[in-house]
Amino acid sequence: MCNGIAKPFLKWAGGKGQLINKFQALYPQELLNDKIDIYVEPFVGGGAVLFDILQRYKVKKAIIIDLNKELINCYRCIKADVVELIKYLDAMQCKFFALSETQRKDFFLEIRDKYNKLHLNGEFDFEKASDFIFLNKTCFNGLYRVNSRGEFNVPFGRYKNPLICDKENLMLIGKLLQNVQILFGDYSICKEHIRGKTFIYFDPPYRPLKQNASFVDYDKSGFNDDNQKELACFVKEISQYDCYIMLSNSDPKNTNSNDDFFDKLYEGFNINRINARRMINCQADKRGDITEIIVRNYYSK
Repeated sequence: MCNGIAKPFLKWAGGKGQLINKFQALYPQELLNDKIDIYVEPFVGGGAVLFDILQRYKVKKAIIIDLNKELINCYRCIKADVVELIKYLDAMQCKFFALSETQRKDFFLEIRDKYNKLHLNGEFDFEKASDFIFLNKTCFNGLYRVNSRGEFNVPFGRYKNPLICDKENLMLIGKLLQNVQILFGDYSICKEHIRGKTFIYFDPPYRPLKQNASFVDYDKSGFNDDNQKELACFVKEISQYDCYIMLSNSDPKNTNSNDDFFDKLYEGFNINRINARRMINCQADKRGDITEIIVRNYYSK
């Protein structure tokens, strides 16, 4: 019997697990009072905020959206038959643990090559999902990055015995997802699902703090400043509806105190800056405290 707390089943760049306590103070009061009808999360990623809300608050319906087909396939497989996915992952973990370090790297490269050649088969592709999770748990720093051809190209990470198959956590997530609608698509489709009291949390690929930063490439289309501006226009548009909106992003002022990109983009909104710890950087001495911005169309009471 699983009685624990579900946590993200993937490592994810910009994952919000470390910020959940701070986010809870910024959620709309209506969520705390169980008056939110629908929770929507475009850019669902690792799902830290999703799992927090599903386990801590009462919402009538939840909808998650992402443009990463492989990620959406993972969520759908966990919801449809988590036991089947566990079988795949358990077999891969047993095989991986039995190999030497050199053999593990070769096995990783073999799976990565297969993953890039294997096209999604139907709505629930358990082999592709298990490969996705395996690569995430064994690649360098848990990055998800693709090249211009859409191929996963993160190198092997040297971990002693990474937990590839977290059975208990996957079972917990499988239960949580039973009342969640899982959609593949652009963030804009969330407009179709605003009904009654709706809370929408946007966590787009962060604007790089440095021009050469590349960890935002979750899919081959990328997400540049023009995309950030388009998203801001969309957020302003749907703010006219009966919905509560929260959005997170990097804070340009960490590297340039005069960079008002987001302050100008979301002028008129409630903007907070919260402390965070950079989790992904190839240099250990650069993994320090920085600030991130939280944009809301409401104020906490």
